Amino acid sequence: MGHALITAGTKGLGLKVMEAFLADGYQVTVTYHKDRNRAKELQEKYSNLHVVQADVLRKGDLTELVEQALNRFGPIDYLINNAGPFVFERKKLMDYSHEEWDAMIRGNLDAVFHLLKLVVPHMRKQKFGRIVNYGFQGANSSSGWIYRSAFAAAKVGLTSLTKTIAFEEAENGITSNMVCPGNIVGDMKEGSIEQSRKIKDIHTPVGRPGTGEDIARMVLFLCDHHSDMITGGVFDVTGGIDVIHRYR
Repeated sequence: MGHALITAGTKGLGLKVMEAFLADGYQVTVTYHKDRNRAKELQEKYSNLHVVQADVLRKGDLTELVEQALNRFGPIDYLINNAGPFVFERKKLMDYSHEEWDAMIRGNLDAVFHLLKLVVPHMRKQKFGRIVNYGFQGANSSSGWIYRSAFAAAKVGLTSLTKTIAFEEAENGITSNMVCPGNIVGDMKEGSIEQSRKIKDIHTPVGRPGTGEDIARMVLFLCDHHSDMITGGVFDVTGGIDVIHRYR
């Protein structure tokens, strides 16, 4: 079926994407940052899974990650850039430290550039590849996001990068798209659609909370071999909620 590389794939939204790929018969390499116990549990549970410790802020870790992935399962067909630092405290731009700003840019934008440099050459050789990046509601129109300035700036930059790679690599059978999750929080990050339909969410127009499975379904769709006409797209998976303005 192919080989998928998913950053931060042992928890949260990344876990549901990993499970979806495995369920469809793919070989999967995922990264984890600190939770070695969770990584060990998953490695023992799935025979077609390879778990690698990596910090996406470190270029050397990314190089080692790709080398290990190639050695274990061969060429990478699907690159899912799920990892990305986030500052949970809501604060204005002038209250961000230089270190926080640097982490947001390096983790959400620079890391994707480094992985593209490492993975795309292999995709070119096989004339096939699927790249999926993560954004936020409004990223496609460069929306300002109060209290999330550094994260938003990095993701808007990533939106442009996503589209540029789509144009440049189309001739090589490589697509590049962005998925923008809504307000998926807590247990719902690793939850299922069936579970969420038992919960009433008055803040989301569709009436239920978003889940990791919602994101995984979109990622798998974009990675399908027959989705080659879909490239350079930015897709909100929000249930209609207005994430940008909910705290104003």
